Amino acid sequence: MNRTRSRKRNRRNRTVVLYVFAGLFALSAGLLYCFKQDVFGAATKPQITEYKTERSAWLADWRWEAGMEQLGGVAGGLTSLQVFAAYFDESDRLLFTEEFREALPKIKQEAERNGMDRLFLTLVNDIKYESGSDVQKDADLVSRLVKDYSSRNRHINEIIAVLETYGLSGAELDYERIGDRDWPNFVQLIRELHARMSAKGKELRVVFEPRAPLERLDLPEGPVYVMMAYNLYGSHSGPGPKADDAFVRKLAAQMKDVSAKSYIALSSGGFDWHGGTGKATGITERQAAELARSAAAAPVRDKASGALNFEYTDSGGAKHKVWYADGATLSQWIQAAKSKGIYNIAVWRLDELGAESLEQLRSSGSNLIE
Repeated sequence: MNRTRSRKRNRRNRTVVLYVFAGLFALSAGLLYCFKQDVFGAATKPQITEYKTERSAWLADWRWEAGMEQLGGVAGGLTSLQVFAAYFDESDRLLFTEEFREALPKIKQEAERNGMDRLFLTLVNDIKYESGSDVQKDADLVSRLVKDYSSRNRHINEIIAVLETYGLSGAELDYERIGDRDWPNFVQLIRELHARMSAKGKELRVVFEPRAPLERLDLPEGPVYVMMAYNLYGSHSGPGPKADDAFVRKLAAQMKDVSAKSYIALSSGGFDWHGGTGKATGITERQAAELARSAAAAPVRDKASGALNFEYTDSGGAKHKVWYADGATLSQWIQAAKSKGIYNIAVWRLDELGAESLEQLRSSGSNLIE
């Protein structure tokens, strides 16, 4: 009798243990599922966010009337407009042309009429001498401007004073051919200028040429950084496109490492190479298209760059080669930049752009980014 009760008790105990194990297994499986959903869900199911593409453009003081003809049609699609108009005199002080002084009130009026409230002044390291001569992209000038705290502070004070005088949103530094030894001091200028401008409610943009050693620059957060993705071919070379897809993708990848909100700057138009001299002359998109029509030339689109090219013979019998970008070219370059994660586009410049190029500036749109 006791042995029978003992066997029954053992069977009940084994049943209880089995139920306990089954319950623990079910609970563990549930917890593991929840853990995977919470911890690994973001990795296995990328979150999709919407990012608004920004568009900006330049307007040059020496062609401001041509630029103004097109500003009204695209202003609604632009995030900002950069007025390329600040140079330097022989004393390393900012200098403005008469064209700028005449144009700025009209540019501001047109921008305000179209609801654009972000107007930047672009500074370039060109020196204009009283004799009428000038030196473009002067590396020594940059060296003097950034060499120490005193020189940088003087330059910063002047920039801020100009912005306040003309009522502009911010400044854009377009200093090129910077010497290797000057990069640390140039970065320090960016840092100090951004801090001072932010305190005044002003914004800072910085333009880099393709040769800039971005990988070794400790750039501060805050300013907008712009990469010039053009002049792969130009006045310094033989015939070819201003850029190609590989060139744009390479530079966009570098800028993505700087900031996903950086800009890629593209250029419409192109160059006309004189076969006899090898000299290249800049040409707008509209000029190139009209030249092709007058010469009865049929432009061919290059697959690797999307750019158009054609040949013609001038009245003197000299052969010419023309390469230029139109709206379809810009669209292809924009897609190349997007493929590397850069969605903000700046275009050089408002001046006889074709209808499709203007449409590229009007259409900011949105993009889905994983």
